[in-house]
Amino acid sequence: MRPQDMAFPTYREHGVLYCRGIDPIMPLGLFRGVDQGGWDPIEMKFAMYTIVIGAQTLHATGYAMGIAMDGKVGTEDGEAVIAYFGDGASSQGDVNEAFVWSSVFHAPVVFFCQNNQYAISEPLERQTRVPLYQRAHGFGFPGVRVDGNDVLASYAVTRAALDQARVGQGPTLIEAYTYRMGAHTTSDDPTRYRIASEVEAWQAKDPILRVRRFLEQQGLADQSFFGEVDEQARVEAVKLRERVLELPDPAPVTMFDHVFPNGSPEIDEEREQFTAYLSSFAGEVH
Repeated sequence: MRPQDMAFPTYREHGVLYCRGIDPIMPLGLFRGVDQGGWDPIEMKFAMYTIVIGAQTLHATGYAMGIAMDGKVGTEDGEAVIAYFGDGASSQGDVNEAFVWSSVFHAPVVFFCQNNQYAISEPLERQTRVPLYQRAHGFGFPGVRVDGNDVLASYAVTRAALDQARVGQGPTLIEAYTYRMGAHTTSDDPTRYRIASEVEAWQAKDPILRVRRFLEQQGLADQSFFGEVDEQARVEAVKLRERVLELPDPAPVTMFDHVFPNGSPEIDEEREQFTAYLSSFAGEVH
C-alpha cells in the first residue's frame, strides 16, 4: 500500500493496522469492550474493524467507486483500495455483490482473500467447486492465487494489483493460499475435522521460518539480529499485555457519548433514561 491507499479490514488485520501507524492497543480495547476502536479511519487510511462477515468488501467497493468518481484514479499517484476477508466470507452475499459492483463500475479495489482452507470448521471443498481466485473471471476481472506463506510473493502480487487499480485497470481478486494452524475459536476442536499429518506438513511451510532461512542464505541477517528481534518482540508483547490489563472499564453511560458528532435530542433523552435506570440500583451489592 501507498500512503494514499485505503484499507478495509475484517477484525484480524493487526499487522496491517500496525504498519499503518496505529497503536496496537486500539483493537484490543475494542475486543475488551471498553471502546469502539479509537483510530480515525480517514487520517490513518484504515477503516474500522468489521465484525459482520464480508460487509467490508461492500464498504471498500463503495469507497473505491467514490475516489474514481472524484478523479483520483488514472495515474501512478492515484488512489487504490484493498479489502481483506477469509475463504469463509467468500460464501457471503455481500462479497459477491461487491464483486458485481466493482466489476461493473471498474472500481480501483483489490480483494485480498486469506484462504486458510477451513473457514470455521468446513474444508474448502465444502465451500467451493473451483479455486476461489477463478471466481473473479465470472465477474469480469482478474483473479490470481499466490502462496500465502511466501511473504515476498504475497507482497509482489499485492503491490502489482494495487498499482493496476490506481492507474485505472479496475479490480483484482487475490487468493492467498495459506493454512490455519490452530483452532478457529476457543471452542473449536480442529482434530475433529483434519488429520495431524496435514498440520505437520504445513508447519514446514511456516512463513516466518521461511523468511528467516532466506535472510540467512542471502547473508542479510545473522543470529544476533534474530536474537534482537525475538527480544524486542518479547518486550513489546509484555508491554501490550500490561496495557490491556490496565485499560479502565468505562462508565456504562459513556456509550452515548460518540453516537453523533453534535449530539441529538433523542440521544439526550435516552442517556437520561439510562442514567435513571442505573441509579435505581444504587446501594445494591453485586
